[in-house]
Amino acid sequence: MERENYSFTDNRSMNQFEMKMEDGEIAFLEYYIDGKKIFLNHTEVPVPLRGKGLAAILVEKSLDYCRKNNLIVVPACSYVAHFIDNNPEWHDVLSEGYQM
Repeated sequence: MERENYSFTDNRSMNQFEMKMEDGEIAFLEYYIDGKKIFLNHTEVPVPLRGKGLAAILVEKSLDYCRKNNLIVVPACSYVAHFIDNNPEWHDVLSEGYQM
């Protein structure tokens, strides 16, 4: 998926991180912010783009955004939780007391 052209943005008006492909398809990760905590609630990838690794790229870029902006992650989405569980380098962004 890295070879394809996409843009990553924080669409604050929709409360979601987005990856827009050059063909116009959009994958997104919905969130809710409460103070310094960000609840990552739902990951959605359009059917034609599934199975290409886009969800993992979207989650990684979203977690990087959270880290850079000192947000504490609460992985309410099962895909996000699974991704963090399999990639311990992201454990530092988790909410205190959250165990993988």
